[in-house]
Amino acid sequence: MRSIREITPIKNDDPFVVLKHKNALFDYPLHFHNEYELNLITDFKGSRTVGDSTEKIEGSDLTLLGPELKHVWKSDSVISKAAVITLQFQEHFLYSKIMSYSVSKDIKKLLELSKRGISFSNPTKEIIYKKMKLITGNDTFKSFLIFLEILHILSTSNDVKILSSPQSANYNEKRESRRVSLIMNYVKNNYKIPIKLSKVAEMVNMSESAFSHYFKKRTGISFTNYLMDYRLGVVTKYLTETNMPINEVCYEAGFNSLSNFNRAFKKKHNMSPKEFKHNYEKEILR
Repeated sequence: MRSIREITPIKNDDPFVVLKHKNALFDYPLHFHNEYELNLITDFKGSRTVGDSTEKIEGSDLTLLGPELKHVWKSDSVISKAAVITLQFQEHFLYSKIMSYSVSKDIKKLLELSKRGISFSNPTKEIIYKKMKLITGNDTFKSFLIFLEILHILSTSNDVKILSSPQSANYNEKRESRRVSLIMNYVKNNYKIPIKLSKVAEMVNMSESAFSHYFKKRTGISFTNYLMDYRLGVVTKYLTETNMPINEVCYEAGFNSLSNFNRAFKKKHNMSPKEFKHNYEKEILR
């Protein structure tokens, strides 16, 4: 689905910008921008779309979104009682001097991961709500310290859910291993063809069992599941951004049969590809 680029109000010399809205209407279309965005929404009932993820939300919602990640909220209510506090900060913050210090390593990882979108549940959500209410502007050192504290709290939180798939979010995770980087690049360039575990293990001069253990330790996911997630991410990208027939999407993403494709997609999304596309379009266009 088509999205528009938003021009945010942040200036080059601003550490961040804070925006507060009461009775928010959520009438802005699917969009993206160059900045990071931390959104806290309260008294909300509706849906949230981030990348290829669409979820129903009721109550409060706290999300951190990276640059270029498309997103939109849609309210179920014509008259809204929802309030929104938004912190936006520039993409180059990730590469600033302060992020090069060892004490910032957790925040740096958080910002890398936010390129897929992250939602936070309680108790983190309640803690951040209290902190964000204390920020009155971006022109005091106290507010800047609170901003850094918020990022630190989020970076050490366990109340985390990753929202969008790597492929749909166009997410390039920082690599900690040359071997893992080699394999991920191979998948990126060859996902349309059959990829065997023996082949990728041979590429890094390891046995299949050693490679499987190594890959999972480095990434937190088995190679088989990584490959499946990557292909399903390709699928959702086609479903949300093109009108390609679903049977063509299946083979474009590297699946060798429609039955395997439908089974894998339903296992991940709890719905068929057709239902997913219909629900996504309904949430975006309504």
